[in-house]
Amino acid sequence: MFGRLIFRQLFDAASSTYTYLLADPQTREAVLIDTVFEQHLRDLALVEELGLKLVAVLDTHCHADHVTGAWLMQAATGCRIGVSKRYGDAMQGADLLLDHGDRVAFGQRHLDVRATPGHTDGCLCFVSDDQGMAFTGDSLLIRGAGRCDFQQGSAHTLFRSITEQIFSLPDECLIYPAHDYNGRTMSSVAEERRHNPRIGGQADERDFVGFMENLNLPHPKQLAVAVPANLRSGRPEDGRVPRPADWGPVRQSYAGLLEIEPEWVAEHLDEVQVLDVRLRDEMDERLGRIAGARLIPLNELRDRLAEVATDRPVIAVCHAGMRSGQASVILRQAGLTRVANMRGGMLQWHQLGLPVERGALRASQPTS
Repeated sequence: MFGRLIFRQLFDAASSTYTYLLADPQTREAVLIDTVFEQHLRDLALVEELGLKLVAVLDTHCHADHVTGAWLMQAATGCRIGVSKRYGDAMQGADLLLDHGDRVAFGQRHLDVRATPGHTDGCLCFVSDDQGMAFTGDSLLIRGAGRCDFQQGSAHTLFRSITEQIFSLPDECLIYPAHDYNGRTMSSVAEERRHNPRIGGQADERDFVGFMENLNLPHPKQLAVAVPANLRSGRPEDGRVPRPADWGPVRQSYAGLLEIEPEWVAEHLDEVQVLDVRLRDEMDERLGRIAGARLIPLNELRDRLAEVATDRPVIAVCHAGMRSGQASVILRQAGLTRVANMRGGMLQWHQLGLPVERGALRASQPTS
């Protein structure tokens, strides 16, 4: 199935939210489902590293337990924001208003939209064009179903949504919910129709409603913050985009490293401390070294942290950017906040034709 689809399932531990990335491998067009505000940099990095063009970021519903990253993603990529039109004028910022029977295209693939109200009025289920995958939001969970006690929820409505719009899909259709609190990653229509303790087996509407109306769950901790923010499509009240650093164009990689481009480093050498973490004998190799760089080999760094500048941002450098990536982690663990790894290391610096020094280190130069 995945030969015709690029697919990633991502997880936010704080809210137990799943975010889904789907892309057409031919055109590289992609959609994101149920993003999380705090995971924006991770999701953006994955889109960029896979070479994808994001055409839409979709929310299955107006979440009550986390803030969507939709507005941030639109600001970063220019993609559209898709959400149910049934939220009406209360929903601001979305420019792709969806309802039952609509279709969201990405390249040669598409998602069919099924309205599944009951958890909220505006819940949607996104079904892949081959009906092999269903992204059910909070309507149908793995061995569960979304609560119905706020945001115009109705257990009667949700019963009909699940039985008519989700359980009508093929048995083998995989179920991907917006949340799971027990580490389960997916299920199937056949499994949930048979084993779901709330709506599976021989349960009828009375059984389901009786179960759901006696859950007695506390309200989500983020309810008062999340719902108003999500009605703005995740746009902060001050309209500012959070940045990973305020001193330079730092980006976060999908691996979680903070990186900066060699060109910027070359233009700002007098404003930063370049920390070269290669071995001393590498300084004489063809790649050379950056003028003014301080040499502290990675295996000595933890013992020599006092030698690292704290009055300027620190740019960690090595041969290809791997050891220096770990150096940036060590520096941050030690409490230095203005730190970045130079992307591509000295290999990238060399390929760009940026200036280097070669030859043996002089006594006056920073060394180990």
